[in-house]
Amino acid sequence: MGQQEKVATSLAGAVSEEISASLTAVDAELARRYPGDPGTRQPVHTVYVPGDVFEPGTLRSWSDRALAALDEHAPDAASFAAVLGIPEELAGPVHDRVRAKLGREPVEDLRIDFEDGYGPRPDAEEDEAAARAARLVSEAYANGTAAPYAGIRMKCMEAGVRDRGIRTTDVFLTGLMEAGGLPEGLVLTLPKVTYPEQVTAFVQLLEAFEKAHGLDAGRIGFEIQIETSQSILAADGTAAVARMIDAAQGRATGLHYGTFDYSACVGVSAAYQAGDHPAADHAKAVMQVAAAGTGVRVSDGSTNVLPVGPTAQVHEAWRLHYGLTRRALARAYYQGWDMHPGHLPTRYAAVYAFYREGLEPAAARLAAYVAKAGGDVMDEPATAKALSGYLLRGIDCGALDTAEVARLTGLTRADLDAFASPRRGDLTVTAP
Repeated sequence: MGQQEKVATSLAGAVSEEISASLTAVDAELARRYPGDPGTRQPVHTVYVPGDVFEPGTLRSWSDRALAALDEHAPDAASFAAVLGIPEELAGPVHDRVRAKLGREPVEDLRIDFEDGYGPRPDAEEDEAAARAARLVSEAYANGTAAPYAGIRMKCMEAGVRDRGIRTTDVFLTGLMEAGGLPEGLVLTLPKVTYPEQVTAFVQLLEAFEKAHGLDAGRIGFEIQIETSQSILAADGTAAVARMIDAAQGRATGLHYGTFDYSACVGVSAAYQAGDHPAADHAKAVMQVAAAGTGVRVSDGSTNVLPVGPTAQVHEAWRLHYGLTRRALARAYYQGWDMHPGHLPTRYAAVYAFYREGLEPAAARLAAYVAKAGGDVMDEPATAKALSGYLLRGIDCGALDTAEVARLTGLTRADLDAFASPRRGDLTVTAP
């Protein structure tokens, strides 16, 4: 072992104690503001359905229409892969998993829309629609037909529609409570947020509702929709979106980019309003940095090019949607919006190809890290966290199977969870 080294120090133990004491407030602030990813499933998309269109059979209808589009425009694995440029070795696995997903769970996150997709209506009509939405959502969760996540997008906190948005939220949440309580998958989306004070006001609304029903404080979370330039850069030059997260007081679950409202706000002409416009890239990059470490997830927006019409036109729309989704995934925007049943095949094709093509390299790197085997890449704990998160996302959406990941990595689901959200000094790897 060689000569044992003499260990000497120059500072008294009190120095370390004093430094730690001086940073106590900072430690607490870091833990409060940056708790890290919550470790829960993030849906790969959000489907928006207007409040007056939503029916008990809406999800089944989307499933049927998506499968019909495949049958008509790409009836087998080879033709579907050819349209999208999916490698031959992935064509079968991706196609089979997409069809299975469309039959089993076509929509991961449903938002019943009472904002732009619904528009201004007489108060009595919107009241009725909100109450009906609550009843149908409750029934769907009770009978097992609900999407894993579901909720509403109400009107915003701007003066002209504020009272209506507050009332719709109240009617919907009250209806859920009267039908048996708030479902675990409940999600609310607050649109067109421009000032942090609007977030504070929505928090006040939710606090009042929780108190009225004896719910735990903070039970109801919500997403913040970023649709104006002022929500990215405030008048004083600060990043307003970071202040919005803080104003949510721990209730913010996501930041959703609104492609068309934001693009119009900064003057992008209609023909160029898309998720890959430089203005969109800038906004989402600011959102991503503001949300990093806070536990708030970032979602991309939508495309308004619908896969409808003759086959050539559908294929063109599919290629566009597939490309935008793959581009977003590479930039770590793991969620987006889908506005039409025809978008579902390419949403899942893009997501599944993304995870399946990276499965073996990611698994090998993680296994080597666990075994300290080295290789041609020197990975660190942060990379192990990213690799585990990648594999977990693939499992959650159905792109990967737990068993195949365990076979390739030698790790259980619990092990992956531990790497993805490690507790300091507490990481035990078990055999699968």
